[in-house]
Amino acid sequence: MDVLWSASKPLRVREVLKTLNGGAAKPLAYNTVQTVAERLVAKGMVERAPDGLAFKYAPKRAREDYVVELMLGALTESGDHGAILTRFAESMASEDARELLEALRRRTSGKPVP
Repeated sequence: MDVLWSASKPLRVREVLKTLNGGAAKPLAYNTVQTVAERLVAKGMVERAPDGLAFKYAPKRAREDYVVELMLGALTESGDHGAILTRFAESMASEDARELLEALRRRTSGKPVP
């Protein structure tokens, strides 16, 4: 997913493979990358479009949206949201905490969060 999120355009399996194997000690096989790409399509994380005899793959949503979904999923699994949110806020770097606080201020004031 990191390769697809970092790309400026949809990629063929061969392009993903080239990026992944760029500095790899043990290169991946083409079929391995193709299988993973197809599984990501089946899970709804990636979309594919025909490109000649092959397909090009692109993420269906931004990395940020995916991470937010993971965080909200983890939060809903807890019975005590307040305790989890407090621990999360206390665990983050000061700069991140300031950004979170500013986003919460904008949200509660009715101003859109960029």
